[in-house]
Amino acid sequence: MTPDRERLVALDKAHVWHPFTQMEGWLAGDPLVIADAEGCWLIDADGRRFLDGVSSLWVSVHGHRVPEIDRAITNQLGRVAHTTLLGLANPPSTELAARLVGLGPPSMGPGLTKVFYSEAGACAVEIALKMAFGYCQHTGKTEKRSFLSLDNAYHGDTLGAVSVGGIDLFHAAYRPLLFAGHRAPSPYCYRCPLGKEYPSCSTACLHPVEEVLQEHHEELCAVIVEPLMQAAGGMIAAPPGYLRQLHALCEEYGVLLILDEVATGVGRTGTFFACEQEGVCPDILVAGKGLTGGYLPLAVTMTTEAIFDAFLGRPEEARTFFHGHTYTGNPLACAAALANLDLMERTQTLAGVRERSELRTWARSGAAGSWWVSSWSPTGAPGSRSTPRSAWGGRWPTGHATTAC
Repeated sequence: MTPDRERLVALDKAHVWHPFTQMEGWLAGDPLVIADAEGCWLIDADGRRFLDGVSSLWVSVHGHRVPEIDRAITNQLGRVAHTTLLGLANPPSTELAARLVGLGPPSMGPGLTKVFYSEAGACAVEIALKMAFGYCQHTGKTEKRSFLSLDNAYHGDTLGAVSVGGIDLFHAAYRPLLFAGHRAPSPYCYRCPLGKEYPSCSTACLHPVEEVLQEHHEELCAVIVEPLMQAAGGMIAAPPGYLRQLHALCEEYGVLLILDEVATGVGRTGTFFACEQEGVCPDILVAGKGLTGGYLPLAVTMTTEAIFDAFLGRPEEARTFFHGHTYTGNPLACAAALANLDLMERTQTLAGVRERSELRTWARSGAAGSWWVSSWSPTGAPGSRSTPRSAWGGRWPTGHATTAC
């Protein structure tokens, strides 16, 4: 251990509390200190190189030290690093909002036209929950105060996001602090909670969802799900058609649909938004993670004109959406995001994901036996690369590509 690394390790152990880390083991161990990076590689304080296999927690799209994104941030630094978005506008956040709205495909219609910024996926989920609740309150549906979410769901670590989460390991300790809601089984074909097999089940996992909607739709603000893939819950792939049918049920029972695309959006499934693959336009969509290419914290909550309009009114009516963070719409982060989107377009990142999707190749071929969940993106995302399902002794439904490192 070099003297500098020894000093850094001592300072870290003395002062830093790491996330999702049992600190007793950390304090007794010899941690890596990442001092540099290049492309897909992390370089520690001793000069050793490590493949960034988790893409710095699913955020890097093109790798580290990307010249185009570096330049965009440097150029923005030459103008202004930060101004508040509370009552002011700035060019990068305005341009990025328009760009994100334009990324919706024709199948999604003109629906998602409004963009609210935050700094992390959990924050963006909180915003989505408050938007859905506020919309119902402002449109006279005051009895609608609860949410329906799925088992194995992960939407972040703030209290609202934890309230609609479904992973006891992460969430059980905070249960006394959470608001009550409704829960339904996740579409978990490998370990079906209903004891059925795909495709003969006819997507029976939607039946409990419909039962909750039928019984409680008058009190439900929204259903919140991760489209196509529950990521932190175990890379649980929903069967084809599940999202489309869920959307239809929400429309039938008059309940909003929130799609949490923090882990599935920004190209990770081969389309910019995962919901595009089933032609679904939600009422509210949340995205983050790879939005800035892994450079700076940025997330968005996108919604419709109808929800936006419900918050319009005179100041004395108190219909304002009372939510906002200090660094909401930060110009540096938005400039990085614009450069990231430009680079994705120029390098045809989405086409690359689709092209390399072994899963889709398998689905088209009708091959049996080994199942492969795979695909590829420049530096990773949900999924595992070239992992044979036969090694797990099971099969999964086909139809969706997922990116992976």
